[in-house]
Amino acid sequence: QVQLVESGGGLVQAGGSLRVSCEASIRTYTNYAMAWFRQAPGKERTFVAGIRWVSGSSYYSDSVKGRFTVSRDNAKTTVYLQMNSLKPEDTAVYYCAADVSWQVLLYRPRYWGQGTQVTVDS
Repeated sequence: QVQLVESGGGLVQAGGSLRVSCEASIRTYTNYAMAWFRQAPGKERTFVAGIRWVSGSSYYSDSVKGRFTVSRDNAKTTVYLQMNSLKPEDTAVYYCAADVSWQVLLYRPRYWGQGTQVTVDS
C-alpha cells in the first residue's frame, strides 16, 4: 500500500518562493521513484520534476528547469519541491506521484497524492 500526502501549498507573490512536501508511506521506498506533476485549471496534468530515491538523480521539465529543485529525505521518506522565481503561470494544483518504473513515472504513475494548491499572484 502506497500513500502520498502533500503539504505546503499556498499563495505567493510573483518572484517569490515556496516549498511543497510529499510524505510517502511506502514499505520499500527504495524500489520507487517519485515525481511532481501539476494541473492548472482547464489544462492537462503535466510532469514537473522527478527523483530516484536511491541515487537522488533528478529530471525536470523545461518550464521549471533552473527555478525548481526536487530533493528527498530518505530518513523521513519525504520528497520536496523547492520553487523559486515563481511566475503566475506556475499556478496549479501540485501532485506528488510514485511508481516503481522511472519510464512509467514520467507519464502515468500508479500512485498519486491528493494535491496541494499553489497560487502565484502577479
